[in-house]
Formats: sequence, C-alpha cells, structure tokens
Amino acid sequence: MSEESQTREAVEQVTQDVKDVKLENGGAAGAAVGAGAASATNGTPAKNDDNAIPFKDAFKLFSKFGDPKSDGKLITLSQSDKWMKQAKVIDGKKITTTDTAIHFKKLKSLKVGVDDYQKFLDDLAKSKKVELEEIKRKLTTCGQPGITTHLPKSPAAAAAVDRLTDTSKYTGSHKQRFDTTGKGKGIAGRKELVDASGYVTGYQHKDTYDKSH
Repeated sequence: MSEESQTREAVEQVTQDVKDVKLENGGAAGAAVGAGAASATNGTPAKNDDNAIPFKDAFKLFSKFGDPKSDGKLITLSQSDKWMKQAKVIDGKKITTTDTAIHFKKLKSLKVGVDDYQKFLDDLAKSKKVELEEIKRKLTTCGQPGITTHLPKSPAAAAAVDRLTDTSKYTGSHKQRFDTTGKGKGIAGRKELVDASGYVTGYQHKDTYDKSH
C-alpha cells in the first residue's frame, strides 16, 4: 500500500470515529439523521449543524447562567429569556418576552426542569405556529452563555431617535449649543464668555493687523 493510500485511509478512519462519537452523544450527527428522516416527507434538505450540542447540555449551561449556586437542573424564566435572545428565538416580532412569560407561567413554578421546559417550548411553538425542532435547533447552536445579542430596532424607534437628535430642529438655548454643522460648541454653547482681547464687540478684522509695523 502506497503512503498516499495509507494517509487517505487514516483520514477516513478519523472522520468515521468523530461521527460515531457524535452519534453516541446525541449530537449534531444524530440530529442530522433525524432531520434527514423528517425532510424526506417535505423535500427540504436537512441542515447539518456541526456546532450543535445536546439539548440537555445546553439547558444545563443556561440554567447555571448568572446563578453560581445552580446545579443545572432547573431554569428560570429570566435565564430562559437570555437563552432565547442569544439564540434569536426571541426576535421582538414573532416571539417576544411577553409570549414566553405567558407560557412559562402556565407551568406554575418559578423554576422548571428539562422535561417541563420542553413542554413549555412545545406549547410556545404551537401557539406561535413555529416548528418546535427549529426552536431547538437555534437553542442548541447559539454557543455558550454570555454572547451579547442585540435585537434590531423597529423603524419607528429609529425614526424617533433620528428626530430627537437632529440639532437643526432645536430651538431656544439648546440651539445655541451647536454650530451650523451640528457640532457641539462645548462650554461656549452653555455660557456667555467675556472677550478679553481688547477688541470692540463685533469688530470684523480681529487679528488681521500686520505685526511688522
């Protein structure tokens, strides 16, 4: 057997070993197989999320987020919302924190275990008419807790901010704090400074005298 053939065989063996480990842990490879079986009925190509982790592992990570005393068995609404925001399940449009609060409170407990949490997700998915597996996919591929996420601002909010920060529309004393380009004048825009240069106020030719005379 040539050296090239031996190298190729070794690479193939390592690749297969990695797939076997993922299948044993219920990871991405196992999820991909399940997704492939489901997609056979609707013709949608299966997504292979190599960075996915088992749902229970993700649950444990986020149930400890912000609570050093947690053993990872129970999760609160606050922790759940942080998880969903990071995973972009909560997008401020289709699903909001109001929606999650309503469905979480149906469990009648401030903290819930992984089984009840999956019931919460199922109830939420049916209510909002979204796929439960899609929610879980996002929750298991969003990475470890702590990644900062920002929900997009609505067009109305962006327009309001633009309007309030348009210095050309300012009036009264606020108008005096900015020049014609909108740049702040600093202290000169807040206080009337005394000119101690010796020139008469309003003199147009200040500092133009030829000092050679």
